[in-house]
Amino acid sequence: MDENRLIDMETKLAYQEKIIKDLNDVVCEQQKVIEKLEAGYKKLTKLFNEQAKMVSGIEGPADEKPPHY
Repeated sequence: MDENRLIDMETKLAYQEKIIKDLNDVVCEQQKVIEKLEAGYKKLTKLFNEQAKMVSGIEGPADEKPPHY
């Protein structure tokens, strides 16, 4: 009976080690995706700020004062 119990414990441990490894792999892949998303976000933010600076220098109809009647 003790041998079967030991085999069961070793089997469970092997499954747990496999699950932990699989979960670690998933977390590592997610971190890579997060880093790519952060880099893209920074690029978009920089581009947006550059475009906003360019547009803010241009006066359009919204910036013009209406004529007095």
